[in-house]
Amino acid sequence: MLRQAFTRRGALSLAAGFVATAVAAAGVLPALAATQLTGAGSSFDYPLFSKAFYEYSQQHGDVTVNYQSIGSGGGIRQFTAKTVDFGASDVPLNQEELKRAEAAGGAVLQIPIALGGVAVTYNVPGIGNGLRLSGTVIADIYLGKIAKWNDAAIAKLNPSLKLPDTQIVVVHRSDGSGTSYIFTDYLSAVSREWKSKVGVGKSVQWPAQNSVGGKGNEGVSGQIGQTPGAIGYVELAYALQNKMTYAQVGNRSGKFVYPTIETVRAAAATKPAVNPNDFSIVDRPGASSYPIAGYSWVMLFAKPADSARGKLVKAVLEWTATEGQRIAQTLYYVPLPANVQQEAQRVLGQMHV
Repeated sequence: MLRQAFTRRGALSLAAGFVATAVAAAGVLPALAATQLTGAGSSFDYPLFSKAFYEYSQQHGDVTVNYQSIGSGGGIRQFTAKTVDFGASDVPLNQEELKRAEAAGGAVLQIPIALGGVAVTYNVPGIGNGLRLSGTVIADIYLGKIAKWNDAAIAKLNPSLKLPDTQIVVVHRSDGSGTSYIFTDYLSAVSREWKSKVGVGKSVQWPAQNSVGGKGNEGVSGQIGQTPGAIGYVELAYALQNKMTYAQVGNRSGKFVYPTIETVRAAAATKPAVNPNDFSIVDRPGASSYPIAGYSWVMLFAKPADSARGKLVKAVLEWTATEGQRIAQTLYYVPLPANVQQEAQRVLGQMHV
């Protein structure tokens, strides 16, 4: 279920819509359905999963899906503990995580399931959409080297804006997060100092002194909304659904671009083949490419203990990765490219059910 993390009225619109869908899917239909499947993990995926799984259950009365938005790290732990039918993460399992999962349940399959952007959102009094931020400036803010909104480095990028003498509050994920992985992967790509001092991960030591954590994309959105001077990173759907302000980010070509379906699609198009060992699409070339984007992944066991449930899991995920992708654009995700959908089908074909 969606966490009660939003604390201002404007942030409730996303939660209200998705909770209503989740209640319909997880509270009413299971009484009529033969099987309820369970999944957990990425909050990046929650908006898409909530609507897609509900629509699937409407079309197929034999199954519903209860998906818990607990963050990528939590999803990996629950998947490894075999307390859910599948896990979801915005970064594939690393070698250590893969070994633990295989020891628990045998061979693991991982499929791309969603494609989206990570918006750099902010709450600066008097400043609406349109703020320009370069990768170096974002990294320096998160390193704690830039501490006020009227810092010369920000002002240079935004000569037409009257930036306030307001302290920057850095908001980050407090839980193990695939969104954090995408964001820190980007910071590592654009800042040698970030790469050497902090690095890439679902959980890192955030160096800025004036910082605060939020649980899930929902929690980060809530923290930004209630904190004047805050800056943070959230999945694009949360930023748009909550009418948050977000930055134009400088890409590798020197162009400042907003996160949109088109700019995320442009970034993904520069790397047509992705797999669990080669998946990063941050800081991609191209004038239209948004530089903070990524795929999210679902993990499941190749030979589930319950073959009947396994067949249902396979059917739901195959539908979500293909036909269900038409839902993606209505929620500000990018539909998976055709070749990536085919890769998901190929991997799911390895299930022994």
